[in-house]
Amino acid sequence: MLKLSLEAIEIVDAIARQGSFAAAAERLHKVPSTISYAVAKLEEQLGFALFVRNGPRVVLTPAGQEMLKEGRWLLTAARQLESRMRKVATGYEAELRLVHDSLIPTSAFNEDIRAFEELRCGTRLRIGTEAMTGTWEVLREGRADLIVAAGEPPPGGGYKAVPVGSLDFVFCVTASHPLVRVGRTLTRDDLLEHTAIVVGDGARSSTDRTVGLLDGQHCITVPDMQAKIACQTAGLGHGFLPRACVRVELEQGVLVELQVETPRPPETFWLAWRTEAMGSALKWWSERLNRPLLPGILPY
Repeated sequence: MLKLSLEAIEIVDAIARQGSFAAAAERLHKVPSTISYAVAKLEEQLGFALFVRNGPRVVLTPAGQEMLKEGRWLLTAARQLESRMRKVATGYEAELRLVHDSLIPTSAFNEDIRAFEELRCGTRLRIGTEAMTGTWEVLREGRADLIVAAGEPPPGGGYKAVPVGSLDFVFCVTASHPLVRVGRTLTRDDLLEHTAIVVGDGARSSTDRTVGLLDGQHCITVPDMQAKIACQTAGLGHGFLPRACVRVELEQGVLVELQVETPRPPETFWLAWRTEAMGSALKWWSERLNRPLLPGILPY
């Protein structure tokens, strides 16, 4: 009897991607003890270790890496087969993967999610976030069916993209920041003297995108816009922030808007989806979200 099942491969894949049993359990909506038991049982049956444990963090052994080389292909093939079978039978996909820019909270789509769930069509929703170019990358690589992403669409086919709004950006710092005392439009040299706060690009294989960062600029890189706002509000650095996200902080004087020689232009957001073999769930979501989204869906 085969010792490897698709469920076991999925668990190992989740642990490898997330870096810990606890994070994988959260990703798979299971309790950590279930994940630990499943891995221990699989390693016992196989007769070798799949992970090297280092406290809560784990990494794949060479044997585990080899298993996932083919295992991930099997998972993709199984999901595609399941999706094709369901689409043939009902018109709806087995799973719909929506990935949105990390600037947007998932809660902004709550009403859309509720409306979709009321269809009771059987399609599982998988919702994730990525930063900047990383959102486009998951669509291009087939790891998402539908995205809401910032920045210009990358070249290449296989998807359709429509603009769904834009955000204005303001350069700001705390009221006590030294740049406030300059008293004029800030130059490049002014900014280079102080730390910038930047959001790290989530892209894995394509070139990282940086916005508003000068050559030679000392910076602190954070995972998302919420963390960037928190750092700048704490006085840890400067940078451009979406005006819609810091309206209250600006009105209360927690943050101060400053003029710079090179302001950041508005950022366009796009709804994009894969066009091959479009199922009923993807059609529903692409039509539902094809409306002005930004900045109205931001709960600030």
